[in-house]
Amino acid sequence: MTTVLITGCAGFIGSAVLRQWLAETDWRLVGVDKLAYAGLRESIAPLLDHPRFSLQVADICDGPALQALFAREQPDAVVHLAAESHVDRSLSGPAAFIQTNLVGTAMLLEASRAHFDKLVAARCEAFRFLQVSTDEVFGALGSTGRFDEASPHAPNSPYSATKAGADHLVRAWHRSYGLPVLTTHSPNNYGPRQLPEKLIPRIIHHALRGEPLPIYGDGSQVRDWLHVDDHARALRVVLEGGRPGKNYCVGGGSELSNLDLVQRLCALLDARLPARAPHARLIQQVADRPGHDWRYAIDGSKLERELGWRALQPFTQGLAATVDWYLDNPEWMERACARLQHSAFHDSSS
Repeated sequence: MTTVLITGCAGFIGSAVLRQWLAETDWRLVGVDKLAYAGLRESIAPLLDHPRFSLQVADICDGPALQALFAREQPDAVVHLAAESHVDRSLSGPAAFIQTNLVGTAMLLEASRAHFDKLVAARCEAFRFLQVSTDEVFGALGSTGRFDEASPHAPNSPYSATKAGADHLVRAWHRSYGLPVLTTHSPNNYGPRQLPEKLIPRIIHHALRGEPLPIYGDGSQVRDWLHVDDHARALRVVLEGGRPGKNYCVGGGSELSNLDLVQRLCALLDARLPARAPHARLIQQVADRPGHDWRYAIDGSKLERELGWRALQPFTQGLAATVDWYLDNPEWMERACARLQHSAFHDSSS
C-alpha cells in the first residue's frame, strides 16, 4: 500500500486532499500539522478514525521530529502543503513566513533526502516529493497574458518571496542531491472550510453579521479561481504521472475582478437571505494593500496536454455551493473566527 505523507493536512487545501484521496484511492495517508491557527482539527475530525489515516502533530521546522517521523512511517511520497499563506500577515510579520516557508521546507527536504537515500532501488524509483506552490511567485500580470511553466519567479510580497524561495530550494535538492521532486503552481482556491481571513469566506461572514464588506482600492484586481476539489485532483494527477524535476501550472479558467466576485457573492446572499438584501450596499472600499499585484492568470494547457487534467467544477455552481456550505455550517465558521481572534494578527480588509 502506498504511503503518502501530507504536510499542512488540517489546512484548507490539505483537508480537501485528505477527504478526496481517502475516498478515491487505497493509499495510506499520514498527515502532519502543528495545528496552529490555520490548522483546524474540526476540518479533519470526521477522518480521524479512518483506518488509512493518521494525524501526526508536528512542526516541519523540527528536524529531529521529522527524521523520526520518516523512519517510523516510511513514506513513498511527500506532498508539501504546510505554509504560512496570508499575504496581509506576511506584510505585518514576515519572520513567521521565513521560518515556516523557507526553514520548514529546508528541514522537510533534508528529512526526505535522508529517507530517500536509504530506500531500496525499486522504492527509490517510485519516490516523489511534491512542492505545492502558488501563482503569486511569478509576480503580477498586465491586462493580457497568463503565467506558464516558463514564467520567471518575480515575487512582490514577503509571502510570495518565501514561497518562491521554497521553490528554489526544492529545485536545488533535485539538482544537487537527485531527490525526485515535482512542483505545482495554482491560482486562488475557493470552497468549503477556508479560513475567513480569505476573501470569499470573509465577505460571507461580514455579510451575515451586517458588517461592511471591505475591498482593497477600487476592486479592479483580477484573480483566477480554482475549486479546491479540482486542485486536490490535480495534485494527485501530478503525483502519479508528473516527470521528476518538472513544474506544472494548474489553471482555474475563472478570471474575475475582486469587485465582480464580491458583487456575485452579494447576489447569491440576496437570493438566500432576501430579508437582508441588498447586500451590495455593504461594500466598502478601503486603502489598497502595499505592493498589491494587479492580475494573476494561469495557462494550464501543459497539465491538460500531458496528464489529461482539467478543472471540472464550473465557477458559477462552485461559488453557489460554497456559499451554501458556509450558511449550513455556522458552527465551523464561528470556531474558525475564534481561532483568528486568538492569533497574533487581525486585518481589516479583504
